[in-house]
Formats: sequence, C-alpha cells, structure tokens
Amino acid sequence: MKQRPFKQVDVFTSVPYRGNPLAVVLDGSGLSTEEMQHFTNWTNLSEATFLLPPTQPGADYRVRIFCPGRELPFAGHPTLGSCHAWLEAGGRPQGEHVVQECGAGLVRIRRDGERLAFAAPPLRRSGPLPEEDVALIARGLGVPREDIVRHAWCDNGPGWRGVMLKSAAQVLSLRPDAAVLAGLDIGVVGPRGKIGAIGPREADDGCAFEVRAFFPGNNGMAEDPVTGSLNAALAQWLIGEGLAPERYVASQGTALGRAGRVNVERDAHGNVWIGGESVTCVDGTVRL
Repeated sequence: MKQRPFKQVDVFTSVPYRGNPLAVVLDGSGLSTEEMQHFTNWTNLSEATFLLPPTQPGADYRVRIFCPGRELPFAGHPTLGSCHAWLEAGGRPQGEHVVQECGAGLVRIRRDGERLAFAAPPLRRSGPLPEEDVALIARGLGVPREDIVRHAWCDNGPGWRGVMLKSAAQVLSLRPDAAVLAGLDIGVVGPRGKIGAIGPREADDGCAFEVRAFFPGNNGMAEDPVTGSLNAALAQWLIGEGLAPERYVASQGTALGRAGRVNVERDAHGNVWIGGESVTCVDGTVRL
C-alpha cells in the first residue's frame, strides 16, 4: 500500500453535498482491477474513478470507472468529476478540449468558466423499447401503461431504458418496485410543462425536465442522485424527436434531497454537450 492523492468531488452542483459525490484516486498506477473494485465497494458511493497515464494518442489521461460490483465503460458524472479533479491537481490539456480516455473510447470535455461539459458519446442502441419492456416498466414504476407517453433505448454504455411520463410531478411521486425492475437500468423523465413546450410557470427555476435514474446496486435497486450518462442519452433522444429544445436544464436528485442541475446543449454541428459544475469536498490522500 502507498499514499495516493485523493479527492471526493460533488458533481452537477456548485453547492457542496447537493449533487452526486464521486471518489477520485488521482494515481491508480499499479492497482489491480480487483483492488479498484474493492475500494469502490468500500466507499459506498455510486462510483469511484482511478486516473492513469493515457494509452491512446491525443488523450490527456485515462480513467477507469467503477460502480458497486462492476466496471463501466463510460459514465457521465465520473467523467466531469474526474476532469475537475485532474484540472484542480494541475493537469493541463494538450489542446482546446480535455480529452479523456475510457472504456468507451475518447471523450472530449470543454471548459465553460466553472462549468465542464462532455460531448455525449454515440448511442449504442436507440429506437422504441419492446412493448413487453414498457409494460414491465409501467408495472414496476406503479403507473398505468398509458402514462408512459414516450419510450426509447438510451444505451450509451450503461444500457438505459428511457421512459417519459406525463409530468415532472408524476416522476417525483414514483415509488418503484425493486423486485419487478430487478436487473434493469431505468431512466424516467417528465416535462415541467407540456411535452415539446416548456410552460413558463413550471420552469420558474430554469429547469425544463425532472429526471430520475434507477439501477441495480447496493444489494437491490438504487437511485442515482444525478446521472450524466442517462441525461446524455435522454438529450439525444428528446432533442432528436423534437420533444425538447436544443438547450435546456434538467433537474435530478430532488426525490433524494439533492438539487442536481444538468445543462444540455446541442451545438451547430449536432453534438450534444452535457455540463455542470463540480466542487471538491474532500482533498487529501488514501492508502491503497
């Protein structure tokens, strides 16, 4: 074991303890996959990351991303949190954007003042869900099938199944059945106003949608406070189908007492960027 630089970062918030925490080991060299997984499980957080020297040309650093029980090829809040930690520790990108190497390939990250944003990776699978999946999800969420007004594969590494309910209020009232939804990654989104048109009264806080994410973990089903990968896939689906404007803010974590804010933008080239602020809450070393 040796002392390794370590940060715990709160992501998708500028206020400590209101976003989604991430453990970042800034020097993961020499650690085995088993050691990384064991440490991740010990943190009891949704994810931990380990920074390593890059192996692909053009990358500024390499990151391995773990959640309880498994390694992920890509995840959004670990991407932004790891980049925040790397920059804060003195990292300097080679070019205009920071380029992160991960299991899903190279991911570009741009800096907009205090906010970082990653370019959403291509969807591995898209299009409507099978009807049997939709019926199962409706039963697991405890809503009538007709209340799922849109649905789609939102698979960009994590195999999210995305469903849209009639309203943000309905999303916040969900009490999902873990037994019915066992083994599924479910993303739920609801508009603050009418679908495709954001009502001014509902959007007083600047948010167009409410999002919740449910996935296997922690000896059952877990809810993620704020989820970059899901919001990236939701944005590609919703903007692509004209269900959302090309720039909006999504709220996530409300049901857990958090106040995550995810900034979404599709640029002139058709790239979808997912952004948010991060704040370091713990800064020191860890023995690994």
